[in-house]
Amino acid sequence: MQLRIALPSKGRISDPAVKLLEKAGIGVKDTANRKLFSETYDEDISVMFTRAADIPEFVADGAADLGMTGLDLIEENDADVEILEDLNFGRANLVLAVPEDSRIYNILDIDHDSLVATEFPRLTEKYFKNKGINVKIVELSGSTEIAPFIGIADIITDITSTGTTLKMNHLKIIDTILKSSIKLIANKKSFKEKNDKIEAVRTGIRGVLDAEGKKLVMMNVDKEALEDVKKAMPGLTGPTVSQVLSNNEIVAVHAVVDEQEVFNTVNKLKKIGARDILVVPIERII
Repeated sequence: MQLRIALPSKGRISDPAVKLLEKAGIGVKDTANRKLFSETYDEDISVMFTRAADIPEFVADGAADLGMTGLDLIEENDADVEILEDLNFGRANLVLAVPEDSRIYNILDIDHDSLVATEFPRLTEKYFKNKGINVKIVELSGSTEIAPFIGIADIITDITSTGTTLKMNHLKIIDTILKSSIKLIANKKSFKEKNDKIEAVRTGIRGVLDAEGKKLVMMNVDKEALEDVKKAMPGLTGPTVSQVLSNNEIVAVHAVVDEQEVFNTVNKLKKIGARDILVVPIERII
């Protein structure tokens, strides 16, 4: 059963999306020359490269079975799709911003019939409607941050990950409309009819996400020190212990440890008497 995955063709989320598929065991062939359609190393899976903004609609309409794109674009398109996973990258906020010297400091200072420039007219209109404020939406396709300075709008809504670009353009954030990140989405019909294959892809991706920021720590331990080692060694379900065949007095111990805990954990283990300690990268946890 053929499965098509829609990925962004360019932009800050394109490379992470391709690398995530590769780590999940679904490598895209010929990544140097991205065509509209590309094969993967799984003969039943192909990739379609397209604009991130078009992916919600393509998945909703069935042109692709799966897709990776931002929640902001999914919500803006009001796409009728299944959101399967948060992919832990591409985090950004859709914010409300005004010039630094504006008399507007919060949502309560906004006048009715103010002009709001945005690339996200649906989300912006919904936001102001929920606030009970009537504004006029000016839809732009880019360079939203310049709108207040050329008389097009009083306020803007824009996507930002750090706020640096807004500050550089002398804009201040007065509210956050939506917190966004990249999602794995599925066509609802495909999710039912191709569920086995979709869940296989999802499992591969979930395994990569679960392995992020974790290391496998392995060592040999004298049996008499085993209980102290267990207390010192965190793990997903506690450390795994196995007998070393060549020596009945020594056991092999290993556990998955958060990367930020590795330094302190290894030093504790050495003091207890653990030896032959190995710290190994983890590709996936299934």
